[in-house]
Amino acid sequence: MTDIQYKFLTEAIQLAIDNVKLGNGGPFGAIVVKDGLVVGRGVNTVTTSFDPTAHAEVNAIRDACKNLNNFQLDGCEIFSSCEPCPMCLGAIYWARPAKVYFASTKVDAAKAGFDDSFIYEEIEKDGMQRSIPFISVKHDDAIKVFEEWGMKTDKTEY
Repeated sequence: MTDIQYKFLTEAIQLAIDNVKLGNGGPFGAIVVKDGLVVGRGVNTVTTSFDPTAHAEVNAIRDACKNLNNFQLDGCEIFSSCEPCPMCLGAIYWARPAKVYFASTKVDAAKAGFDDSFIYEEIEKDGMQRSIPFISVKHDDAIKVFEEWGMKTDKTEY
C-alpha cells in the first residue's frame, strides 16, 4: 500500500469516527477515489435515514456515481473503514471498481456487534430453508419483462 492509499484509508476511518461522535449512524466510513481524487464519501446512516441499505460503502458508491455521472466506478478504488458486509459486497461488484481496501475485518465487526455470518449462511440455504422464506412463484407474465428488455434497441447495458 502506498502512502497516498494509506492516507485515503485513514480518511475513511476518520469518517467512521466522526460519524460515531455525531450520532449519525454506525461506525463505518468509506470513500471512492479516482485518479488520486476523492469522488465520493459515505458513512453509515442506517438509523438516522431509516434505510437499512444506507451503509457507508453504498452511500459512498451513490455519491461517487452521482459525481461522476456514471453508474459504474471504472478505474476507481474504494477505501473502507471495515471489510464490506454481504450487501455492500454485492453493491461493490455491481459498481465495478478496480480495487477495494479495508481496515477492520468482518471478525472485528462481529466482535463489536455487527456480525454478518448469518447472512453468509442464509445465502447457502435453499429458499424455503432460510429464516425468511424465499418462495419462487411461477407466473406466466414474468418472462415478458426479460423479453421486452431483449427487444429494446436503445437500452444501456450494464
